[in-house]
Order: sequence, then structure tokens, then C-alpha cells
Amino acid sequence: MDIRLIETIIAITSFYLLRFIIVKVLAKIQNKYNYSKYRIRPIIKFMNLFIFIILLIVLIAIWGIEQSNLLTFITSVLTVIGIALFAQWSMLSNISSAIIIFVSHPVKLGESVSILDKEFDINGQVSDIGLFYVILKTDKNEKIMIPNNIFLQKATKLKID
Repeated sequence: MDIRLIETIIAITSFYLLRFIIVKVLAKIQNKYNYSKYRIRPIIKFMNLFIFIILLIVLIAIWGIEQSNLLTFITSVLTVIGIALFAQWSMLSNISSAIIIFVSHPVKLGESVSILDKEFDINGQVSDIGLFYVILKTDKNEKIMIPNNIFLQKATKLKID
């Protein structure tokens, strides 16, 4: 059996094992600090993406790209991503706003909210909180995507059932 195949199997098994461990650790943190499952979900998404990227890099290294070429590829990709993020300040603002919403904002998934605006109020139920958008589902079954920085800046009225 080819050594690369064995290394690939080990890498993929490690990926799934690491995902399992991360989910268990986050579940313990959730229970210890009494966090809602909706507060932990974005962290799980981010961690899954992060370890998947690491898995891809490991698989690329296993299957024959030299380390110097791999390092050049990674630095090139990170440079392009960095330029894109810093050229678009609103993206950075949305990501940092997502972290603030996650950590300290009282809104949770499934709650009904009203975004108060001068021109046009938005009413709906929070269906997802991502890195860039908060998605509200209206009574008419429409989905409204509000950038995180706007959601954080606008006055929000929570509807208490």
C-alpha cells in the first residue's frame, strides 16, 4: 500500500476526530456558561472551516507539492485575501460586528426583532447570524439579509413573548 494513501487516511481520520473533540468541548463550554446553542453555532462553523483548510493544506503536501511551492501558494492566497479584506473595510467591520453580536448582543436565533429605521422599519425572526449578515425571516416568508455592522448600529427592538 502506498504511504501517501495511509497518510491521507490518517489526515482525514484526524480531521473528523478533531471536529468531534471541538464539538464536545464547545458543548461543555455551552453547558458550563449556560450559552444558547445558537451562540455556539457560529464558532462551530468557523472551527470546521479552519480545520478543513488545514486538512486541504496537509493533503496537498502529502500528494506531492513541494514545501517551497506550498509555502508560495499559501502566502499568495493569504496576500490576496488580505488585500481584499483591507481594501474593503466594510468586510472587516462586518466580521468584527459578528463577533460583537455573538459575544454581547442580546438577540438570539429564533427571536422576533424590529430594526428601527427612519425610512423603513424591518420586522422579522432571526434565522441566522453569520460572519457578514444577520438573516431575518419576515411574516411573508421572505428572507432579509442585514449586514452585521448595520444590525449593530441600528436600534433593535426585541419582541418578548
